[in-house]
Amino acid sequence: MKYGFFPGCVLEGAAKEDYTATVAVAKKLGIQIEELDGWTCCGASHVQDVDPLVTLSTNARNIALAEARGVDLMTVCNTCTLMLREAKNELDRDPVQLARVNNILAQAGLKYKGTSEVTHFLWVLIRDYGLNNLKAKVVKPLRGLRVAEYYGCHLLRPQEETGFEDFQIPTSLADIITAIGATPIDFSRKLDCCGFHAVYPAHDSVMRMTGSINADAAREGADCVVTPCPLCQMQLDMFQKEAKQYIPCDKDMPIIHMSQLIGLALGISPAELGMTKRHMTSTAALNRFVGA
Repeated sequence: MKYGFFPGCVLEGAAKEDYTATVAVAKKLGIQIEELDGWTCCGASHVQDVDPLVTLSTNARNIALAEARGVDLMTVCNTCTLMLREAKNELDRDPVQLARVNNILAQAGLKYKGTSEVTHFLWVLIRDYGLNNLKAKVVKPLRGLRVAEYYGCHLLRPQEETGFEDFQIPTSLADIITAIGATPIDFSRKLDCCGFHAVYPAHDSVMRMTGSINADAAREGADCVVTPCPLCQMQLDMFQKEAKQYIPCDKDMPIIHMSQLIGLALGISPAELGMTKRHMTSTAALNRFVGA
């Protein structure tokens, strides 16, 4: 089982802990991931508003890098997944755009062929690896840990682009949480937007969105919020203190990436998963569930 790993910009910088955690978890599970040489930013759902062809060509190039290796492309970022899948879907159904893009890629000695799929680590674990196989690898079942499963937007919507599960009734993240021994709380805000992409133009509204997610997770009895997206993780963690000025909450809510949660159940230490130094909101409250 081998994939071309597209980490995306945020895993190279602000969310390095998610890069470390994903690589460590993949290694534990025997899933081969190799970072694609020369990948470039997906456009983060903004560049297409300025130049759609540049965005399409950039992501066609990213996918072509995986095609050249004969592997599918895997991400751990919701927005990267959506951007790359939108590009693939457009190129696979529009021969005019395909020809235009391949003329551009030819300047770099590349060609988009449509032979590689674009997937997310969450989907890989469920569809390719299998929940039973994941469960068999657990050495520290996270019994008693109540998890607010938070999907975010771009891994579910628009469904015609993502297509993995019902965007209104998703179960994938809850299934992962259950497989490693923890308890998903069926979080009431699991489908809400965190506001990451609008934090500067709509600051106050976004702070209320962020604050409501964290406060309701606490109110519903969660020990932590877990998301498959580093952008959602950053938004809910980095702005948690500020968001409390808009939506008061007495509890500090640990916000962790899906890869980090799985890593804990696989016996990887919080330090190795980047949980001890790289979070704005302390994750120390989770240590009692793994004996750390």
